[in-house]
Amino acid sequence: METETRLPARCERFYRRERRSVPAARDFTAAVLDDWDARVPRDDVLLCVSELATNALLHGVPPGRGFRLFVLRADDGSVRVEVHDSGDGHPATRAPGDEAESGRGLLLVSALADDWGVGERDPGKSVWCSFRPLPVHHLGR
Repeated sequence: METETRLPARCERFYRRERRSVPAARDFTAAVLDDWDARVPRDDVLLCVSELATNALLHGVPPGRGFRLFVLRADDGSVRVEVHDSGDGHPATRAPGDEAESGRGLLLVSALADDWGVGERDPGKSVWCSFRPLPVHHLGR
């Protein structure tokens, strides 16, 4: 009898404060979603992981530290992504000027995710976003 091994409903990984951590976090999340056969908007989840990881590196991870990425699956099939860092501050959406080359990350997360927010940690914070499962007719890959 052959059994299929699946990842648990909570997967996590630590990333150091370096540029290559962003694509590594995105690749890890993609592998988790694939393993779970998650029925969520995959490209939106991966873009949000990139944005949250980038924000952690730019604003939340002091030198010599890193961030932790959590990918969680609920019983209803929804997926929640959390990025924990040790930096202070409270991230918020803002309207960058038309010529600004940055500052739109949380606006993208807000537009793509079904919900998002910021939680306190000691030290630091947790920035999260969640995605409900897509209706069956939207699942073409």
